[in-house]
Amino acid sequence: MQAFSRITFDPDVMGGRPCVRGLPITVKLLLTMVADGMSVQEITELYPCVEPHDIGQALRYAQWLTEENVGHVELARA
Repeated sequence: MQAFSRITFDPDVMGGRPCVRGLPITVKLLLTMVADGMSVQEITELYPCVEPHDIGQALRYAQWLTEENVGHVELARA
């Protein structure tokens, strides 16, 4: 597994979901903002505690998750 020093998992913070540096800022929130077209500057202005490196690592973490071999799932047809 790749090291993600800025991604933390704490059951007492956001229910243990992946967060940034123990803050109540989830990886999902950052990914959603990037997917919605927000720039790094816009995100860090909205959330001053978030650093540009946090956003980069959140993106790399999401990339790493998609590389995992989870197997092929057949979708049932109705």
